[in-house]
Amino acid sequence: MTAERPLRVWASDHFTFDLPESHPFPIAKYRAVREALLADGTLEPEWVSRSEPAPREWLEAAHDADYVTRTLAGEWTVAEVRRLGLPWSEGLVTRARAAIAGTVMAARAALVHGVAGNLAGGTHHAYPARGEAYCLFNDAAIAIALLRRDGLAKRPFVLDLDVHQGNGTAACFAGDPDTFTFSMHARHNYPLHKESSRLDVELEDGATDSVCLAALDAHVPAALEHHAPDLVFYQAGVDALHTDRLGRLAMTHAGLAERDARVFAWAEERGVPVVVTLGGGYGRPIETTVAAHAAVFRAARAARERRAAVAV
Repeated sequence: MTAERPLRVWASDHFTFDLPESHPFPIAKYRAVREALLADGTLEPEWVSRSEPAPREWLEAAHDADYVTRTLAGEWTVAEVRRLGLPWSEGLVTRARAAIAGTVMAARAALVHGVAGNLAGGTHHAYPARGEAYCLFNDAAIAIALLRRDGLAKRPFVLDLDVHQGNGTAACFAGDPDTFTFSMHARHNYPLHKESSRLDVELEDGATDSVCLAALDAHVPAALEHHAPDLVFYQAGVDALHTDRLGRLAMTHAGLAERDARVFAWAEERGVPVVVTLGGGYGRPIETTVAAHAAVFRAARAARERRAAVAV
């Protein structure tokens, strides 16, 4: 691969925070994914940008001001910490803010280059006034609010294929006819109480590649056609893998690769830019998760190259 048609991505793994070794949140995967993609040439160093913490005004574009104040100050209740699943620390908040900035910048880049990504993000469980399930702030909601403020995108489509429903994102855009929230997830997985996305596709435990791909085929192209978006946010979680500890589905690496290929192809056919966020993945050993995330960005790089070739 050459740098003539690079895939622009943002990374925030230079910010980290301490966790007990037994904690299920795989903080080490973010650096490992970036290093794997640089090592195989999918990414070039000069096109991997260092995310810096998002300013407070960006956070308040989609979140309640009091929630932002208390989160930045660490003034959380015991119940709020339990709901998040992570102990509060300055490092946690800094890392979360950097991940938010990565999605915002990648979204802007996607509008220029057709495809771009954030090697973090996908914090789809965060609500306007609360954090939940490892998600402090909702990166897609913030990015969409800022793009609209700047007149850059009006009809976004959030394509969430993480195994867990994007409940926070659904809540953020409830009643918003210009944002299409699509979530395909495991019916019996977290969260216990599901929100209503514009379209929810629920899968039974143990759903295989063929079942998952058939569900995509049955719903995504028609939804894209109906909504006619000007930007797709692709929540490319890999926790649908059969080896994932928190997934409950039975997809293979080959099935995930086919999933990604279809998503990028559907967007290309319609000329819609795509911004990719990392999303969930909790396999052990961690190498299985890293390999799956890296494959998503290889597919994104291939999509970027195809678009660039057509534009020449």
